[in-house]
Formats: sequence, structure tokens, C-alpha cells
Amino acid sequence: MKRTPIILLSIILLALTSCVSKKQKENTLNFSGAFALYPLNIKWAEEYKKTHEDVRFNISGGGAGKGMADALAGTVDLGMFSREIARAEKDKGVWWVGLCKDAVIPTISKDNPYLEALKKRGITRDEFRKIFIEGSIKSWNEILPTAGDEAITVYTRSDACGAAGTWAKYLGGTQEDLKGVGVHGDPALAQAVSKDKFGLGFNNTIYIYDIKTNEKRPGMEIIPLDQNENGKIDPEESFYSTFDNVLAAIANGNYPSPPARELYFVSKGKPIKKATLDYLKWTLTEGQKFVKEAGYVPITQDRIDNYLKKLKQ
Repeated sequence: MKRTPIILLSIILLALTSCVSKKQKENTLNFSGAFALYPLNIKWAEEYKKTHEDVRFNISGGGAGKGMADALAGTVDLGMFSREIARAEKDKGVWWVGLCKDAVIPTISKDNPYLEALKKRGITRDEFRKIFIEGSIKSWNEILPTAGDEAITVYTRSDACGAAGTWAKYLGGTQEDLKGVGVHGDPALAQAVSKDKFGLGFNNTIYIYDIKTNEKRPGMEIIPLDQNENGKIDPEESFYSTFDNVLAAIANGNYPSPPARELYFVSKGKPIKKATLDYLKWTLTEGQKFVKEAGYVPITQDRIDNYLKKLKQ
């Protein structure tokens, strides 16, 4: 008989612990996926917690492919995704909202001996295709006749990702078509290119430029797109000197889409967890004021309104 109070207390404590654990789970948001969206989501989480102290965030990268796979498997609340959503993914029941825009840009080392000539000449879409997909252009003197015969070291992504898929789509292919040395993750690819004076790759804008300085990150440079294919970079094609200029070019359409693209949160069907829905609504409303600050291009109000409608359906 004396043990009854102890047993009752244990049951009460167990019930309370269970309630606390359930509440913590309901207020914990799990994300994985695109490196492109990772910095913005980190910024959003920091700002959101200022007014929602009970919400916890677990945010990891891994590439858009991982974000989509985890979302469809239900192992995260939201996947971070950075390329156009495919029909096959829609057929599997993916649900999504767009959040902002950025772009994939061809990158080169600042130490490339032909950098200044390349920046004046640019490279056309067809030439990039011959480098990255066909493999028919292999050395720098096939782009610049005055250059040496050093081989172009082509770098690509080894992980399933939006950057590679978007860059490949611009070139008329898929990620699987891209040739080159595979590197996992956007930061590592940027580092590999910056350290190889004959290297050529591609990166998301946020990993090329330093948002604090508005300048390119140490060792990084860009080969401009010769969009009109006239063998030179005209004034309207020359906007890569600062981050602000690139973001403006994405916003006004001077930089083509693809490789500019919209970034998304994805899930298997519309989320039902209140904390997830509340956060999604916040990112499309109050959270939009942090998009430019974090180094991204806002989407139009019409698109935001359409995504907000999806949240209410």
C-alpha cells in the first residue's frame, strides 16, 4: 500500500515527460537539401526564433537531391530544393512553395593566366556545352587562340544537386551528362576551382560572392556569358563585378533563366504540422524582408500570393 503514491507519481511524471516530448517534436522543424538555400534558411531560422522561442530548427545541407529524397520519405519536415521540379517528382506527390531566386554562374580561378582576355571575350553557351557536355573543347587555346595548350580542368558536382541540374539544363542536358572532376557540395567546388589556375566550374551566387563585402570571394573569378555570341562582352553583359550587380541582373532578366532559377521548400503532400505551416507563411510574408539582406533575389508579389493561396488550400 505504501508503494502506491510512488507508483502514481511515476505515472504522472511519465505522462508529463511524454507530453513535453510530444510538444518538442511538434515544435521542431527538420530540413535538409540544397546548399543554395541553406544560408537563407539559417538566416530565417535565426530571425524566426526571436519571436518564436519555442521552435527548434535542425538544418543540414547535402544537395537538392537529398532534400527531395528526404522530403518524399518523410524524414524531414521540408526539403530545400534548387532546380525546376520534374514531372516524376510531381507524380510522387511532391508539394512545394517558391521562396526567392538566385543563379548558377561559371567560375574560374583568379590565378588563371588568361583571365583578363577571357573576361573581355566571354564564353558562349555552345562553347560551354562543348566543354561540359560534349567534351570536344579540351584546352584553353581552343577558346583563346593566343593562349597556351594547357588542358581545361573541368569540375562538376558529385552529389545530386540543383546547381548541376540547372547548369546542365542551360546547356541542353542533365546533371548526368556533365563531364569533369566530381566534387561534393557547393563550398568544396568553389574551393577546388579557386585553387586550380586552369580549372573551370560553376557555383551558386552565394558561394561566389561575399555578402558582407559585395565582392568575389578570395581566389574566385567569373567567366561572363557571351549571350549574343558576338565574341566579346558588351556593356549589357558586363555585370559581374559586384554581388549587387549580379542580383540586379537576375532580377531584371539580363542573366538568363536557366541558369537563374527559383528556390523551393518541398514536402510529401501539403504539410499538416502547425509549426511547419506557420513557418512557411512567415517566410512568404515577414521573412521576405531578409531575402535581399541574405544575398538573394525576391520573387514577385504575384508569385508570393499564389504560394500563400496554396498554404490555405
